[in-house]
Amino acid sequence: MYELLTGPLLWLSAAICVVGLLYRIVTYIMGLHWQLDRVAYGANPGRGLKGAALSILAWLIPFGCRNWRVKPGFMLMFFGFHIGLVAVPLFLAGHAVLLKEGLGINWPAMSMGMADALTIIMLVSACFIIGRRILLPEVRIITDFKDWMVLAITVAPFLTGFMAVHEVGESYRFWLLAHIITGEIMLVAIPFTKLFHVVGFFLSRGQLGMDFGIKRGGARKNFAW
Repeated sequence: MYELLTGPLLWLSAAICVVGLLYRIVTYIMGLHWQLDRVAYGANPGRGLKGAALSILAWLIPFGCRNWRVKPGFMLMFFGFHIGLVAVPLFLAGHAVLLKEGLGINWPAMSMGMADALTIIMLVSACFIIGRRILLPEVRIITDFKDWMVLAITVAPFLTGFMAVHEVGESYRFWLLAHIITGEIMLVAIPFTKLFHVVGFFLSRGQLGMDFGIKRGGARKNFAW
């Protein structure tokens, strides 16, 4: 079972994730309205790219945008969740070994202590996210079953991985297999669920930044509208 999960099924899951993301990126860009979006971007690429970069950076830096400044608690929860979500899978030592064995890539790895700390912060932040969705009416009303499923799919690989690494109980192999399975489910789900925002964030935020930088930045002349 382990050989199957870390062999063909792992690379199949990764392939589905990569191909699915490429498809979503292409369809997103192709779906931009030719007159309202593409004309402006093509006519003012410098202003547009500057606006996109500033918009993305503002949301990637703590207190970089107004939304973070007025909701510092939510900001801490957001960054705690997403930093662990991205950093641990990318730089976990065990994952670096798989890349070395499978593709011959010498990938950098973080220490186990750092991975544990980021995982715990991510899981604690997930608990706050759950509480926020339950307790705040304005959040609860827009949260549906799909949102809960996406959160479960996201948290499961971290929880099972933590249990496996620290050999909680006497079921190390169970937790290891559960970690691999849930991780592969997450890979497959990324292009087809709200997890697409791992890439979609940069597309949508970049587009909004370009819109503000061009259309609301004094460069309206010579446009079709």
